[in-house]
Amino acid sequence: MADLILPDSNIYIGAARAGRDPFREFAVGIDDRDWEFATCGMIVLEVCRGQRDPNLLARYRERFAVMISIPTTQQIWDRATQLAWSLDRQGRVLPAQDILIAAHALQAGATMLTLDAHFPSIPGLRVIDRLS
Repeated sequence: MADLILPDSNIYIGAARAGRDPFREFAVGIDDRDWEFATCGMIVLEVCRGQRDPNLLARYRERFAVMISIPTTQQIWDRATQLAWSLDRQGRVLPAQDILIAAHALQAGATMLTLDAHFPSIPGLRVIDRLS
């Protein structure tokens, strides 16, 4: 069974700012690894809203369309709500969109690929900061 990787928005945004194609970076060495890449609606929204070039936006949307899409089910909303409530009570108030993304990863059993420092503090979430 392949490892499911959920790249966070910051991975796409950082690559775009550096003039790199994140989808190409995901493809490097994928034949040698048992990885599959997923996304969710919140990630697509965060990444696509910042695209200024309509051609680049179209290319991102095409690539997101062929990725595994983790749907935002009622179970995920419930999990995100419980996670936010629990973290808030511990004094760890995280952005709602990041909690929702984490809930997707947790529900799907995916590993988060992210550069955000607060994701590792989410209980049960597997986090990596690079593909290796």
